[in-house]
Amino acid sequence: MALHTKILLGLVVGAVLGIVINLSTDGSPATEQFVSSVTEPIGRVWLNALIMVVIPLIVSTLSVGIAGLGSLKRLGRIGVVAMLSFLSLTALSTVLGLTAVNLIKPGQGLDASVTQRLMETYQGDSDAMGLADGAFGIDLFVRIVPRNPVQAAANGEMLAVIFFALMIGIGLTIVPKEKGQPLLNFLESLGQVTIAIIGLVMKVAPLGVACLIFSVTARFGFEILFNLLKYIMTVVGSLAIFFIVGYSLILRFVAKRDPIEFMKRARVVILTGFSTSSSNATLPTTMRVAREELGISKAVAGFVLPLGATMNMNGTALFEGITVLFIAQVFGVNLPLSSQLIVILMSVVTAIGVAGVPGGSIPLLMMVLGIVGVPVEGIAIVLGVDRILDMCRTTLNVGGDLVTATIVERFEGGRSTDTAYSEQDIGERH
Repeated sequence: MALHTKILLGLVVGAVLGIVINLSTDGSPATEQFVSSVTEPIGRVWLNALIMVVIPLIVSTLSVGIAGLGSLKRLGRIGVVAMLSFLSLTALSTVLGLTAVNLIKPGQGLDASVTQRLMETYQGDSDAMGLADGAFGIDLFVRIVPRNPVQAAANGEMLAVIFFALMIGIGLTIVPKEKGQPLLNFLESLGQVTIAIIGLVMKVAPLGVACLIFSVTARFGFEILFNLLKYIMTVVGSLAIFFIVGYSLILRFVAKRDPIEFMKRARVVILTGFSTSSSNATLPTTMRVAREELGISKAVAGFVLPLGATMNMNGTALFEGITVLFIAQVFGVNLPLSSQLIVILMSVVTAIGVAGVPGGSIPLLMMVLGIVGVPVEGIAIVLGVDRILDMCRTTLNVGGDLVTATIVERFEGGRSTDTAYSEQDIGERH
């Protein structure tokens, strides 16, 4: 049985069992005890094992990828194409989200008693998740350059780690080949070992996915789901449209790839992103699929994908745009076109600063609410369903990383659909 089939099976089994337990026990203490002491720890151990290899993977693949480009001029070209793709995809997804929320208006007509109850229930969570001082703005810019790369890695400061890896790669292109070869050999070996570890971790992915999904569905308050159904459908529907229609059009006409074949080959990445709600945890799988399944060169994959896991948040930006207007509608705040343009701009900009971990977008979403004059405490209304929506928007994020990599590969490597996907490859790998 193929890995993606096993992961999908684990996802379905975990979801079904979790829903059955949820509905039959109605959130009993025994259920919470089982989740907190059995399934959640197992899921977190698997998730931690994936995240464990992210730092060495980024340092090795990004450094080797840049060194493999051969020149700073080519690095600049790839960087420009990648950043333009990141920003364009993120802006387009945000515009789609705002269009949907303006047409559907999910925040209008929400019962006042439901709003009050949700705010009372989740107000403490929203206060705890508030934006820390210096989390975004000039301090974020300063922290991109780490004083201590090891400390930055330990603190999970991904932009700082990426900058350090970029500098190593650039240094390797500058020094004479014989001087840099020992370090390059070490980094290549580190990358190979990391990939081998990823292979071992992914062997138990079905169990890890099943435990993560079970923990979410067994605890989830389905009453909240029904109360916010219109909002949830607006978010999920917009994500689905952009993923299926938007990415397909971009793949066909910009990247010159077959969208259907792309989706088939990327399904393990999509399932992993959905299960983990983390772009960083999915990065090892994304790297493997890009190289082995999509035929993306080592240099392009090593440069674009680590950047994308931190800076390319299409689903997050779409979610932020919809949620800001939804909360504004709930509170009766009219946001004119000028304010909505600010929402688009801030959603694109703040998406770059989002931590690629579950729930990482909430603090920055609160900042956007404050900028356009929407009550920040309104974030409590949606916190009860954020875990489910986080899973959905992460699929768009990781999918966008692969789409961007194929765009860069097309313009840098000139690869076409025929060279990227061969029937022989499909037969060998599947």
